[in-house]
Amino acid sequence: MLPSQYLEEKITEVSEQRLKTCRACPFNSNNAKADGTYHSFRRDEHCIDCGCPLITKTKCLTCECPQHKWGPELTPEQEKIINDETNI
Repeated sequence: MLPSQYLEEKITEVSEQRLKTCRACPFNSNNAKADGTYHSFRRDEHCIDCGCPLITKTKCLTCECPQHKWGPELTPEQEKIINDETNI
């Protein structure tokens, strides 16, 4: 398997697990809107703590949840090495 294929699979796997966690979180915009504690004109599913769109943030392997529900998979140094090797 090429490194870029492995990376894509890893990102998908990590993102799916993180989204599962985020979709059960009270800081998820959809959950907060549903329980009446948050109002916004934004249509995207996002974290009301940090404001990040979840579809993007959960795919970032160096990012972490501001509520400490999940952490980074890679250090910035590891990310740089991968980016250099795969020309991302």
